[in-house]
Amino acid sequence: MTTTATKLDERTIEIVKSTAPVLAQHGESITKRFYEMMFANHPELLNVFNHANQKQGKQPRALANTVYAAAQHIDNLEAILPVVKQIAHKHRSLEIKADQYPIVGKHLLLAIKDVLGDAATDEIIDAWGKAYGVIADVFIQVEREMYEAAAKKNGGWNGFREFLVQKKVKESDVITSFYLKAKDGEAISDFLPGQYVSVRCPISGEKYTHIRQYSLSAAPGKDHYRISVKREADDYSPDGIVSNYLHSQVKEGDVIEVTAPAGDFVLNMDSDERVVLISGGVGLTPMVSMLHSLVESQPDRNVRFIHAAINGQTHAMHDEVKHIAARHDNAAYYVCYEKPTEKDRAERRFDKEGYIDLAWLQSILKDNSGDFYFCGPSPFMKAINKALTDWNVPAEKIHFEFFGPADQL
Repeated sequence: MTTTATKLDERTIEIVKSTAPVLAQHGESITKRFYEMMFANHPELLNVFNHANQKQGKQPRALANTVYAAAQHIDNLEAILPVVKQIAHKHRSLEIKADQYPIVGKHLLLAIKDVLGDAATDEIIDAWGKAYGVIADVFIQVEREMYEAAAKKNGGWNGFREFLVQKKVKESDVITSFYLKAKDGEAISDFLPGQYVSVRCPISGEKYTHIRQYSLSAAPGKDHYRISVKREADDYSPDGIVSNYLHSQVKEGDVIEVTAPAGDFVLNMDSDERVVLISGGVGLTPMVSMLHSLVESQPDRNVRFIHAAINGQTHAMHDEVKHIAARHDNAAYYVCYEKPTEKDRAERRFDKEGYIDLAWLQSILKDNSGDFYFCGPSPFMKAINKALTDWNVPAEKIHFEFFGPADQL
């Protein structure tokens, strides 16, 4: 990447950086129009993109933020390499290919012109076209390396691979786990705790296939994968169509298609510092994988697992995590229920009623040392991030993962 920016002349860089604030101001309008135009001309791409994220505006917003960030650093793209890699992991998992980038570039420029009108002069459009080419080259290069790495791993592969649903386990009223074993009986690639796979579902009655990404919820090093899926909304809304399909229609013995593990929200196994895992709802899935890995691979490393759920009926894997904490002296487990049931109270299933807050974190953790990992719904994540920031936890010790396009905390 060190020579990438030299492909752009100073005038192009000047135009892109000076017009970036204007595009940021109209960013969501531009990206929304971009998706409308691109899907109209290339409906086959609807087999790749998450329809729910489109409908909810998450994808246009995420793309707008990415474009603006890239424009701001067009003369130093190394500065956004961590963001590039995070997005590239998702692209590799979705099987995004290099030949799709020109399609995206063409329609992004058309959308800029369509939204800004005469303000988008030929010189501005030309400059942004050149800039997009440079940015796309960076993504293509990073993703090419990721595809090669995924294929070269022992048991690795590219594309979608068929897996048998070996076992299906109901974890709570809303979450079910699927144990997946390669249909061909061959080895499967290892993964890092916190990573995810993409699942492709050809749903009856749907014109396009649907792809969703699910965190791996068991420890690495097994002969199978486990994903734990929350049933979202209902069958008829875009954000619930895949989870309802998996819950209601996929049975043990069925075949589903999966890409190799990906993702950069991973546990740092090179440290011996305390680890604090904080999850809300189905956000516990990558945390459970991290917990298993910690007690198996680093049995002397202190780990605290803190989970928030509505109540015991929606709380998945409680017994599993409780059993791990009971068997390992280095692990402790705490539960917070927003609205506990009478059964929860009778069985003493939780440690706090309401929400996780800084005062409670300070009471159970004593100090702010170690690495903090958290995942859950956006409001939950914003609250946890604020609590840790208010506690003066260093930014480099705070790690989080969004399910879906990245948002702002």
